[in-house]
Amino acid sequence: MKISCSILLLLFCVLFKAQQKNYQLIDVENNQKTVVKDSLSAVKFLDSLSQNNYFFTEVKKVEKKENITEIYFHKGKNFNQAQVTVPAEVATFSQLKTEFFTKNVDSLKKAINEKYRNQGYAFNRVKSKFSGMKNSIPQIEISVIKGNQRKIDDFVIKGYEKVPVRFIKNLRKEFQGKRYDDKNLVAINQSLQNHPFILLDKPPQTLFTKDSTQVFLFLRKKKSNSFDGVIGFGNDKTNKFTFNGSLNVNFRNIFNRFETVNVFWQRNPDKGQTFDLQTDIPYLFKSNLGTNINVNIYRQDSTFATVKFLPSIYLHLSSRQKIGIRGRFETSAIIDTLYTQGKDFTKQGIGLWYEFTEPSEIGLFLHKTKIRAEADYISTNYSKENGSVIQNNFLFSAERNFHIAGNNYLNLRGETALLNSKNDFVANELLRFGGWNSFRGFNENSIYADLYYYTTAEYRYLVGEQAFFDVFGQYGEFNNKSLQLKPKIYSFGLGFNFVLPIGLMSFQLSNGSEFGNPIKFADTKIHWGILSRF
Repeated sequence: MKISCSILLLLFCVLFKAQQKNYQLIDVENNQKTVVKDSLSAVKFLDSLSQNNYFFTEVKKVEKKENITEIYFHKGKNFNQAQVTVPAEVATFSQLKTEFFTKNVDSLKKAINEKYRNQGYAFNRVKSKFSGMKNSIPQIEISVIKGNQRKIDDFVIKGYEKVPVRFIKNLRKEFQGKRYDDKNLVAINQSLQNHPFILLDKPPQTLFTKDSTQVFLFLRKKKSNSFDGVIGFGNDKTNKFTFNGSLNVNFRNIFNRFETVNVFWQRNPDKGQTFDLQTDIPYLFKSNLGTNINVNIYRQDSTFATVKFLPSIYLHLSSRQKIGIRGRFETSAIIDTLYTQGKDFTKQGIGLWYEFTEPSEIGLFLHKTKIRAEADYISTNYSKENGSVIQNNFLFSAERNFHIAGNNYLNLRGETALLNSKNDFVANELLRFGGWNSFRGFNENSIYADLYYYTTAEYRYLVGEQAFFDVFGQYGEFNNKSLQLKPKIYSFGLGFNFVLPIGLMSFQLSNGSEFGNPIKFADTKIHWGILSRF
C-alpha cells in the first residue's frame, strides 16, 4: 500500500511539472542560459540589461518547444561612457551639472544612490534610460525614485534586556528622529563599542515597516568585574632595594544598574600606604543624575595619616560627558610628635568637576580620549592656630590615542594640579604624584608639590588584538614653596602588554631624574601587573 501511494505521488509531481511553463533566455554570444518562471520575469531580465549599459540588447528569435519558451538575445556592446542628462532636482541634490559627459555610468549611479542614502532615502532607485546616439556617444537620461525618507523611530533591545531604563532613554534622546543613514548607524555602533558594561553581539540591524524604522541592538552583559594587581621593585630614599605594589578590585554592574564599587590599596617604597574606596551609581531613580562617594586614607609610615571624604552628585550631559558637584571633607593628624614639617588640620569645601570619555576601537586601550577637570573651594583650619584659611585646588588631565598608520599609535597625556593659598602649606597637605599611573620613573607618590605639571608621549606598536609594545618619554616640572624647590624632571622607559588566559599582563621598565643630575642604573623601576576580568 505504501509503495502504491509513493508511485501515485511521483506521477502527480511529474504531471504537475509538465504543465508548468518554463522560460529560458539564451545569450547567443556565449550560450549562457538563464531560466525564469514567467514572461514578466523574462521582460524584467532583458530590461535589466539596458539598465546596466547594454543599450542595444536585441531579441534574435523566440522558439516554443512544448512547455519551454527559448528566447535568444544579443546584448551588444556595453556602453559605460555616455553623455548624461540629469533632472534639475537631482542635479542640485547631488551637486552635479544637468548635462555632462561621464566615463563610468555605473560609478555615477552608485554615487547618486549614496547621496540619497546619506539623506535617509534608504530605498532609492537610480534609473538610466537610453535616448539615442549622438556622434557615436550614447545619450543617457538618469532619473531617481527616492521613496520615503527614513528616520530612526525606535530601538529594540535583544539579548541582555536588563540594562537601566535611563540608558535606553538617553540612546533614544540622542538618535531618535535622526536620519537613517550610514553616518548615524556608525555613531550608534561607536557609542556602544567598548562600553564598560555591555557588548554588541553583532552590528545593529534594522526592521523597516511602512510607517516606522526600528533599530535592533543585540546586547550581551560584559564581564566587567576586574582585579588589577601591580608589583613594583626599586630603591627608596636611602637607596635600599624595596618591594611595593597595588591592588585594585572593581565590582561592576552586579545589580544591572551600571553601578561600580572600587577598592584600591597601594604601598610605595617609602612606606606610604593608600586605601581608597569608591562607589558610583550612575542613574538614580531612573534619571540622568548619578552619585559618587569616595573615601581615601593615606598613611605615611608612623609620621602622619590623612582621611578624605568626597561625596558627589553629577549629571549625565550625554553618554560620554558628566558634570558634577561635590563636597570635600578632609582631616589629617600628625602621629610622630617629632615630625615638625606637618600640622594637624581639617578641611571643608565644595567643588565642581567635569569628565569626558570617548571609547577606543582597540580593546587593549582603555579609551580613545579622556578629559578630567576639577576645581575646589576649601576652608582649612589648623588645630593649633585660630581662624581658617581659604584655599583653592585645581586639577586638569587629558589623554588621547592617535592612530598614525598601520599598527602604529601615539598616546599623548598631560596633567597639571595646583594648590593655591595665601599661606604656606605644610607637608601633609601637599599634592603627591609619581609612579606607575603618573610620572613613571619615580617612586609612587614620592614627589610632594603645591604645583606640578607633566606631559607623556608614548609610541605603541600593536600586535594583532593580543599585545602591544610601547616606548615612552616624560617631561615635567613641580613647585614646592616650603622647600623652595622648582626642579625640571624627566623619565623614559619601555614595556609590553599582552593578553593571557587569566587577563592582560603588563611589564614595564622606567627610569628618571632631575635635569642636571645623572641617570643611575640603581634607580631603575620595574613594574609587573595583571588585569583580570571576571
